[in-house]
Amino acid sequence: METVQEAITPFLLPSVTLPLTKSYIYFSSIPPALIENRLDKVNEPCVLGVDEAGRGPCLGPMVYAVSYCPLSRHQEFKQLGFDDSKKLTEEKRVQLAQKIEASKDWVGWAVYVISPQDISTNMHKRPVYNLNEMAHDATIKLIRQVVESKVNLEEIYVDPVGPSNSYKSKLQSHFPGIAITVEPKADSLYPIVSAASICAKVTRDQFVQNWQWTETDLMLSKNFGSGYPSDPNTVKWMNENEDNFFGFPSIMRFSWKTISQRMMLTRIIEWSEDEDDELEPTTKKAKKILEEKIALKERLRKKAAKYNHHRKGKLNAQFSLDTTNTLV
Repeated sequence: METVQEAITPFLLPSVTLPLTKSYIYFSSIPPALIENRLDKVNEPCVLGVDEAGRGPCLGPMVYAVSYCPLSRHQEFKQLGFDDSKKLTEEKRVQLAQKIEASKDWVGWAVYVISPQDISTNMHKRPVYNLNEMAHDATIKLIRQVVESKVNLEEIYVDPVGPSNSYKSKLQSHFPGIAITVEPKADSLYPIVSAASICAKVTRDQFVQNWQWTETDLMLSKNFGSGYPSDPNTVKWMNENEDNFFGFPSIMRFSWKTISQRMMLTRIIEWSEDEDDELEPTTKKAKKILEEKIALKERLRKKAAKYNHHRKGKLNAQFSLDTTNTLV
């Protein structure tokens, strides 16, 4: 396979830690002015925005981000040129990320980097732990960490995942007393969400651009394209780099239907007749045991399908992303 040596991006956000094997949180330092009591003993009122990058691609991490600042300075982001990250060039996004890093005296931010390995594992669980649940739990954990840092949040703006009203109710159950707005296209409407959008998008892009293989002696091209299954460049990369036996390296999200179906069609694996014969029960007792096992699996599957993760106000108890390695 063709080997391409890509240059490491000159500017890397501190939220990017390579190689990526486990999900983690990066939390910037809290601007001192936001947590120092004023004369009235109330910390500076702040606004927080939430956005994500990487829900749709079939490879690389999904990144959730929050950004927060004093309410009194919220509109300064607009003056600096912040907007929905998808509307901006890559060069402009990096420039804005650098501006955020240079504004630590009044801007704080954090990201939850969900690795492709964890996405695949969670979505293959029974019962399934889907993207929406991962997104909700990641968002709640990020906001909670800001609140526990004594930042005085008065307003929160969120670009929705799933139905806006139910998502808003869920967030309000966790953060009562804070004005929460869940609105489509929030990254274009509210400057603080635009800032979060930049943090999420640049973090994800830099992971993909500088991806480090965790597989031994793997030398593959990193010309992934956008990562969307419909992108011709992504399809080209898959066609050129898919292994006939193992499929793809761990940057891939194996839980995506387009990937699992592709691998089922392209696998070239032959089993000997002897091995097949050994798996086939040869006695009535063995056949009965096999039938009972199949019936038990089917009962468990039906029971799992009825299980509802979305109990109001509850975090998913099976949320398996590893946050023990929180970076600050």
